[in-house]
Amino acid sequence: MAIQYRNPLDHTFHALGDETRRRILSMLATGGPCSANEINAPFDAAQPTISKHLKVLEKAGLVRREVQGRVHRFHLELAPMKEAEDWIARHEAFWQGTLQRLEGYLAEVDGRLEDAAGQQSDRDRRDLTKEREKDSE
Repeated sequence: MAIQYRNPLDHTFHALGDETRRRILSMLATGGPCSANEINAPFDAAQPTISKHLKVLEKAGLVRREVQGRVHRFHLELAPMKEAEDWIARHEAFWQGTLQRLEGYLAEVDGRLEDAAGQQSDRDRRDLTKEREKDSE
């Protein structure tokens, strides 16, 4: 059963979730537009397998197909990746702030524990001193 995504960002993350598709995107980013055969060449996979990956990338808007006669050339499209990058940046800012607040809280709790331990140590020393004084009497 196929997963039906409604949000374009879901399509983008789904497409980026596969190593082969990420490698295809990397090829297009570094080498520019490529034909389906050029994309298939470095992979140990059948052409229909790579075609399925290309269709997923197309559906996500990450690649655009240009047909020149019988040759299909694929171009990298950056807009969906920019959307994903923006989404990640927003969530990173949220989590960084949350983690900083947690760090501050833990430092505060740690300080309280150290103070309590120091006070306990002072009491222990006083009690030990009193016991020694009683023993020496």
